[in-house]
Amino acid sequence: MKQGGRKNGTDTLLAHAGSEPDDNFGIVNPPVYRASTVLFKDMADFARRGERRYSGFSYGTDGTPTTFALTGAVCRLEGGVGTLAFSSGLAAITLPLISLLSSGDHLLMVDSVYGPTRRFCDQVLRGFGVETTYYDPLLGAGVADLIRENTRLVFTESPGSLTFEVQDIPAICAAAHGRGVPVAMDNTWATPLFFDALGHGVDISIQAGTKYLGGHSDLLLGLVTTRDQEMFKRLKDTKDALGDCVAPDVCSLALRGMRTMGLRLRHQGRAALELAAWLQGRDGVRRVLHPALAGDPGHDLWRRDFTGSSGLFGVVLDTEDPAARAAFVDALELFRIGFSWGGFESLVVPADPAPLRSARPWREQGLLVRLNVGLEDLEDLKADLRQGLDRMRKL
Repeated sequence: MKQGGRKNGTDTLLAHAGSEPDDNFGIVNPPVYRASTVLFKDMADFARRGERRYSGFSYGTDGTPTTFALTGAVCRLEGGVGTLAFSSGLAAITLPLISLLSSGDHLLMVDSVYGPTRRFCDQVLRGFGVETTYYDPLLGAGVADLIRENTRLVFTESPGSLTFEVQDIPAICAAAHGRGVPVAMDNTWATPLFFDALGHGVDISIQAGTKYLGGHSDLLLGLVTTRDQEMFKRLKDTKDALGDCVAPDVCSLALRGMRTMGLRLRHQGRAALELAAWLQGRDGVRRVLHPALAGDPGHDLWRRDFTGSSGLFGVVLDTEDPAARAAFVDALELFRIGFSWGGFESLVVPADPAPLRSARPWREQGLLVRLNVGLEDLEDLKADLRQGLDRMRKL
């Protein structure tokens, strides 16, 4: 994509990055290259295969031109030096952990982290001899007091994908960098569109392309972008050793989703915020967890650091009775029960954060549900939630 001597806006980047029609017979979308074997021109070319691992192709696990079209586009969106694609969002999270940590090392992990990430720390990393300390998501610069001589990484997720605490990422990065420790961030909720992770000091930006990048609930994908070339090479070496790779068909679908990502994300963000405000104070609702709402504990940090909000938020129902929550969820017709989020359809999932917390225990009264707002008419979604709350109160 030609730059024309000036920096293009985000929507222009989303529409054109990764598309090189001049190199593909004028075809606007990159072809789907499927390959395992990559041929070398001669022995001199073969001898350079190690270099090609970082900037080209030597085998199918490195990717194909379709893969590179996607990772190049995402790298430009993130403002990094290199992006790697993985077979799932969780694979993208665990790769930096495996790459940067070894036996005897110490990890600082935010207490509000995605449940499977916590499971990986408690089961896999512990078995490898890595100690994990969970820290309060609201700790901010105080994370410096938890850094040890053997601390190798600080991991963040802001906001948390169940309880939506917003972290002070710039303060955490400053504290960690002051001790020579890198910072990784799961930025799936906001995406690079609404939070510039690398620009705020993060060294490794992670997003599940499964969610808003794909946008259609039909692919699994993870992406990792670094702002340092040496870090990129280190992660790439680990990725190659593990053999994780993404099918070119998935990369092609992700590129297709990228073209409409800005439109979808802004629409879903506006709809979710209006729905969250509408739910506040309604009978049957004890609290709404959405950092873009004025009065939310994380609102000031969100307003300072973020440029928008996505379609995912939480609702604490005014009940302690699991049967009442079940009645609410079962009554919904448009909000279907299902994991993941970021797709075109609205989803609901019941959640209990308490077993997943240690540094900052979850003591909220009431039962939690998480809502993902899709692309349906807003008034229809309100009517769906209204009748769900009515059914819960009648139980």
